[in-house]
Amino acid sequence: MARRKVSSVPDGYVEDLSKGKMLRFEDSLPRLPVPSLEETARRYLKSVHPLVSASEFERTKRAVEAFVRPGGEGEPLQERLLARAADPSCKNWLTEWWNNAAYLAYRDPVVPYVSYFYSYRDDRTRRDPAQRAAAITSAALEFKRQVDAGSLEPEYMRGLPMAMSSYQYMFHCCRIPAEGADYPQKYPVQGNEHLVVVRKNQFFKVPLQLDGQQLSPAEFQAQFERIYQLAQQHAAPAPVGVLTAANRDHWTAAREKLLAADRDHNGGILRDIESAAFVVCLDDAAPVTLEERAHQYWHGDGCNRWFDKPLQFIVNNNGSAGFMGEHSMMDGTPTHRLNDYVNAFIAQGKIESSSSSSNSSGEAGSVRSHLPEPQALSFHLDEPVLEAIDAAAQFHRKEIAAHELRVQAFQGYGKGLIKKFKCSPDAYVQMVIQLAYFKMYGVSRPTYESAATRKFQEGRTETTRSVSDESVAFCRAHHDPSVAREEVVRLFRAALAAHSKYITDASDGRGVDRHLFGLKKLLRPGEQIPLLYQDPAFAYSGSWYLSTSQLSSEYFNGYGWSQVIDDGFGIAYMINENSLNFNIVSKRKGSERMSYYINEAACELRDVLMPDLVAQAEKPKL
Repeated sequence: MARRKVSSVPDGYVEDLSKGKMLRFEDSLPRLPVPSLEETARRYLKSVHPLVSASEFERTKRAVEAFVRPGGEGEPLQERLLARAADPSCKNWLTEWWNNAAYLAYRDPVVPYVSYFYSYRDDRTRRDPAQRAAAITSAALEFKRQVDAGSLEPEYMRGLPMAMSSYQYMFHCCRIPAEGADYPQKYPVQGNEHLVVVRKNQFFKVPLQLDGQQLSPAEFQAQFERIYQLAQQHAAPAPVGVLTAANRDHWTAAREKLLAADRDHNGGILRDIESAAFVVCLDDAAPVTLEERAHQYWHGDGCNRWFDKPLQFIVNNNGSAGFMGEHSMMDGTPTHRLNDYVNAFIAQGKIESSSSSSNSSGEAGSVRSHLPEPQALSFHLDEPVLEAIDAAAQFHRKEIAAHELRVQAFQGYGKGLIKKFKCSPDAYVQMVIQLAYFKMYGVSRPTYESAATRKFQEGRTETTRSVSDESVAFCRAHHDPSVAREEVVRLFRAALAAHSKYITDASDGRGVDRHLFGLKKLLRPGEQIPLLYQDPAFAYSGSWYLSTSQLSSEYFNGYGWSQVIDDGFGIAYMINENSLNFNIVSKRKGSERMSYYINEAACELRDVLMPDLVAQAEKPKL
């Protein structure tokens, strides 16, 4: 019998190779669905039930019934949303609304509230910061070459291709502050073949090529070494970069002042920074502990940065390094892939180091004699601009001082053991966090976990509501010494199943939050706001007391961001083979205690599950 030809193209997808390898599936990706009102209502009520009292739940139930019944408040909104989703010119009914509401129209500072960081493991062969920066730059440019050429292979989720459209906002891009809402500015690759380096608040423009040929690692190293020397020759100027750490309205007004001070000169520098492939920050710091590193990559001193750039690679005086991402047009998964690639490229020895043809301090390759000097970019500043810079610096220091950050580097076990317990690693760690919060407060509160919806055209994220009746039952049972271990395990596994089901539904575009957001957006001026949106449980169930997300890499020793409400925690976690890492941020709500409870919960959960694993291992083999 003839073998069926195995196609690399999944059923229902079409390859359009004229768009290049990276975007070849883009037009055949499915569109983000619009769930039925009944389905969302059912899922919403299930998510609210564990969070409110019986009488509150009855009120919510009545509001939801009024919303979904035939001829009810939700019906015209659903019809409008279905029409928007069916519009051929609208690839994703959510994209424009979400990018605006969640990011571009958000006026609080991107640091600490929106941007995120990765902390790299050390490169023991490159302690010299100029050499380390050169290796990272060269590896990032190798990834950039594939993005520019469209030759990067798409990512896949459960065998299906994911949207790659957000990669266009990775290189040569910048968020621009503007009144009401910011906007993304994308520059062409041609004519902008440079990167920008910041050292001691001074900006430098470094070419990516010379005579049409990319600079070698040795040449980048020479450029960085020269920048260290040049930055030392002058007192550090007023930190224009700190303006990008300010409230967006303050920065919008300050940018106008900066242009008014010298439109041609300062405008040219702004364009150089905004059009650069990416930014390399050479920080005057030497962080050692995981917490010191997290603070350095998350915000640093707020000055030696340009926080509006989607990509900033940060290198410290002791050679430690990390990354910071601006979130508005790209979620963590594309930059996670970039950073994983950069570290793997270096770790696999693809950038030759200390070879016979190397320069005096390390990297391979010769330095061309006519390599130009890095170009200093010095703003012309006047009194109004200096005042705006001073206000932004004070604001930033105060903002950061209000936060407390702890890193829990849990070495007890990792993904290896969790899989032996036959658990989903992500759902397992979510229950560790739920249990830790319950230990600290004696109650479960609304929890967000990010779910990727990139299997759809222009897909980004949906909310996974981590708290369920099952997770609350597990936490209570674990807390009660009279409940038998076997019952705790049964309830724990039920909680895992509920979580895994919700995150799968959310990734399939069948969550609650984006649908209800879309329906509300379609209310017309003068129309009555449905009871569902006025119900206190609606606002409460979407107040993220725990904002969580996972990105894991064996090349990172940390990753994180901020809490999203003043009474909450931001908990970023990594699940590695033999360890777990939690970055815990709050507005002085007890990050140290939360770290302690996470450690305790992780240990206790292992102890609860271990007897079953041991008993299994002891069964005689026939």
